[in-house]
This record gives sequence, structure tokens and C-alpha cells, in this order.
Amino acid sequence: MAISSDDFKDVLRHFPAGVTLVTVKAGGEVYGLTVSAFASVSPTPPLIMVCIDHRGYSHELLQKSDAVFAVNFLHEEQIELSNRFAFVKDDRFAEGDWATAATGAPVLADAVAWLDCTVYSRHSAGTHTIYIGEVQASQVV
Repeated sequence: MAISSDDFKDVLRHFPAGVTLVTVKAGGEVYGLTVSAFASVSPTPPLIMVCIDHRGYSHELLQKSDAVFAVNFLHEEQIELSNRFAFVKDDRFAEGDWATAATGAPVLADAVAWLDCTVYSRHSAGTHTIYIGEVQASQVV
């Protein structure tokens, strides 16, 4: 029998994870969210993964056939921007120095680094979808 959702979350609270901003462009719309469920997958081809909750608007956009996304790695001082993308519903891009990457996804110009991705594959897993991204461009700022 599997452990409870609350017990699972309690254990994971003890695992420090980096925080990223995942920014999405699809169907002429842009959106973004704060994500800690990020990992590299493969160096050849260059693949990464992010896990996105099914209930969020980013998930809806990433399901579209023209979806692209970027993973922005934040400086420690960018906590307010991280919180904005986690908690503010309206106009998340009103703050920050934003640019457009090769795919058209928004990237944070003063992030530590960013990865610009096309959607390589999607895998539904419980309450989330695991999006595998193929990295098309990157920059270390």
C-alpha cells in the first residue's frame, strides 16, 4: 500500500531543490510558473525534464502542438520574481528583464542561465505531466 500524499510531501520537504522559472509560449500566448521539479535527462540529444501540475494553465498551454518552453535558473537575489511566478495570477511578466529565445519562448535576460526547448515528449504521471524538452539554445549569463 502506498504512503499518503501528506506523508510523501512531508518527506520531500526535507530535500532542498533548486528553483527555476519555466516560461511557455503556445498559440500566441505566454505564461510561466515557478518549478522545482527539473532535471537533466540526456546530453545527446540534449534533453531536460520538468513536471507540471495538470491543474495549471501552463499545462494547458504545453499540451498545444506549437508549445515551446524555457527553463530559467535564478540568482539567489531573485526570490521576489520566483514568488511572483508562484503566487501572482495576473501579468507575471510585468517584472523582470525579458527577452525572446530562438524558439520564441520568453527568457529572463539576467538569469544565471537559461535553456530554450521544444517539446520532445509528454508523459502523464499521477497529478502531473512530465515534459521532456529538447534544448535548442542556451545561455549562461
